[in-house]
Formats: sequence, structure tokens, C-alpha cells
Amino acid sequence: MEEIQLYLEEAKELMQKAVDHTASELVKIRAGKAMPNLLDGIMVNYYGAPTPLQQVASVTTPDARTLTIKPWEKNLIGEIEKAIINSDLGLAPQNNGEIIILTIPPLTEERRKLLVKQAKQECESGKISVRTIRKDTNESLKKLQKDGVAEDEVKRAEDNVQKLTDQYSSKIDELLVKKEAEIMTV
Repeated sequence: MEEIQLYLEEAKELMQKAVDHTASELVKIRAGKAMPNLLDGIMVNYYGAPTPLQQVASVTTPDARTLTIKPWEKNLIGEIEKAIINSDLGLAPQNNGEIIILTIPPLTEERRKLLVKQAKQECESGKISVRTIRKDTNESLKKLQKDGVAEDEVKRAEDNVQKLTDQYSSKIDELLVKKEAEIMTV
């Protein structure tokens, strides 16, 4: 019985991690608004080592369509510009010798639809992770049954795993609804 509880706790923890990961992936999908986390994946060549942009500069949003990047060392401006140009963000950096300015263009209807599609794919990946956790947990429970745990206890545990799966899948659905609304809002 105690082992069953451990499996359920582990499944719950892993499913929450899947939801958290999906949420963090959705944040990376830009919705036409300037947000500092838009640059989270950008790596800058800092004295020969790839370093996250946030560790070599401060990123601020003076308004809804602009990001400003102020490097802590002026000699990094070129490296930061190069990193942004080489990224898949499709943004053109401008610098005034002190800071880099990124203007976020408004999204076209076509681009919005592509972003919604991308968000749906991320959410589907999250749901697949949740279902995989369910499958693995149920297999572990079946092994317990072979090792002598009562069949009705295992069945009850499997029902609980299914409830967890439904609960975390609906959390991912909620994330998608919010992201879709954010993307489609002009």
C-alpha cells in the first residue's frame, strides 16, 4: 500500500513538471508584446564562452513594442547584436553605442495563426508527457500486483492515476486557452 502511494506521489510530481515545462515553452512563443523573456534562449559569446544574454546585460521594456538591452560591458554590443541576428526571432537590433534597441513588429494574422499552431504543438507535447507518465506508473502498479499486492488496490491506484492524468491534461488545456487569447489579441 505504501509503495502504491509512492508511485502516485511520483506520478503527480512528474506530471506537474510536465505542466511547468509546457508553460515555460509557451512563454517563449512571442505574442506581439515586448517581454524580456523573449530573449531567454539567446546565448552571447562572452570571452569565448557561450553565456545567456541575461548574464551579460540588463533587458528592459520601455513600452509594449520595444526591448532595450544594456550590456554591462560596452565591448559586448557587437556580440549581443550578432547573437540576436543569428537567433530565430527575426528581429533587427539597432544600437546607439550604449544600448541595443529591439522594436517588436506587430504580428500579421498569418503569423498569429502560425504561433497558435506552435502553441498547440507545445501543449500536445506536454499532454504526451503526462500520458507517458500515466503509462509508466500503471506498468509499475501492474508489477506490484504480480508481486502480491491486492488487485482491487492496484485498480484503485490506476483510477487515481487516470484522475491525475485528466487533471494535469486540463491544466495544459488552460495554458493553451490563455496563450491562444494572448496571441490573437491585437
